[in-house]
Amino acid sequence: MPIFKYRGYNQRGAEIDGLIEADGQRDAAIKIKAGGVFPREITENVFSEKRFSFNRPSPFVLSAITRSLSVLLSSGVPLTDAINSISSEQKGVWKGILTEIKEELAGGSTLARAMQAHTVFPEFYTGMIAAGEKSGKLTEVLLKLADYLEREANTKNKVKTALIYPVFMASVSILIVSFLFTFVIPKITRIFEGTSASLPFITVILIWITTVFQKFWWLVLSLIAGAVILFRKIIKTKKEIIDSFLLRDPTGILMSLYMLRFSMTMSFLLSGGLQILSAMKLTSKATGNVVLEKRIIAAQELVTQGARLSTSLEGFPPTLLQIIATGEQTGRLPEVLNNTAASYEAEFDRRLQRAVGLLEPVLILVMGLIVGFIVLAVLLPIFELNQLIK
Repeated sequence: MPIFKYRGYNQRGAEIDGLIEADGQRDAAIKIKAGGVFPREITENVFSEKRFSFNRPSPFVLSAITRSLSVLLSSGVPLTDAINSISSEQKGVWKGILTEIKEELAGGSTLARAMQAHTVFPEFYTGMIAAGEKSGKLTEVLLKLADYLEREANTKNKVKTALIYPVFMASVSILIVSFLFTFVIPKITRIFEGTSASLPFITVILIWITTVFQKFWWLVLSLIAGAVILFRKIIKTKKEIIDSFLLRDPTGILMSLYMLRFSMTMSFLLSGGLQILSAMKLTSKATGNVVLEKRIIAAQELVTQGARLSTSLEGFPPTLLQIIATGEQTGRLPEVLNNTAASYEAEFDRRLQRAVGLLEPVLILVMGLIVGFIVLAVLLPIFELNQLIK
């Protein structure tokens, strides 16, 4: 059923707008009037999932929808009615997507097939839904999906939150230094332009930098913009080389993050009823590293031939491989991987906090060096001039 967007006036004369489902504009007008609104404009609300590329919703939205669906189904509400109830609480793109899913369900489609038509649902998500429908445990699977999505979103938020302060400090520092070199220091260095005495090398460098900032600021901005564009192009075209370099991160933060994603996703998918080959395929995309993705796909081929997972993974930490081997032997691989994910999450948190704690003194040290450079470059020629006067 199409969704229509309307604008009109309520009984008090206040302007109001909203969305409504109807068979056509005439049906929409009847429903709107029945709700006590006098429509001024009614148009079909055409939505596009491409808008998510520019205005991506909170990662917790899908988790909230999934958890609500699980609660409704566990309460005995039919699937179509549950989707309809959740749709009525949403706005914009999500409302349109859920409405389309409801229509497809009414036409006889399964929930997994209806969701596969929309790119907002990850491949692992629809795979788990399909497994839940086949096993008759859709409610339990939905609850696990909601927990997994929240846990994954929390991991991403930890990184973003930890970087807010260092990025803010770095940005402020860059602005202050740019202001000094553009407006303040040129006024100070003018006193040295009329002197015939040779200036210290450090002062010459300072004058050269201020000249560049004053006269060639457009070139500096162009170089920065060009560097950003080049960096993004390298990331896209040379991603495997960059990801290979990231695996050698000396702090161990990224490796902890990759192993957290691997163990958490594998545990989640296996406990949800997916076969190990399907779980490996979906997990390879969830790691966030192309090199690890290829290693998991290569291991998948070996597992297909009858090898064990613990002996097929190349380049993974020996401790993790031993844990996987133990889980395979005891038949408790999902549970063992879930415990391992909790361990890696704690390790990731410790390493991240330690690294962020080191960033602050590093930024202060860099700013101190810049200020010290400016002070020396200004004071040295002044001292020399005093010596000449004496």
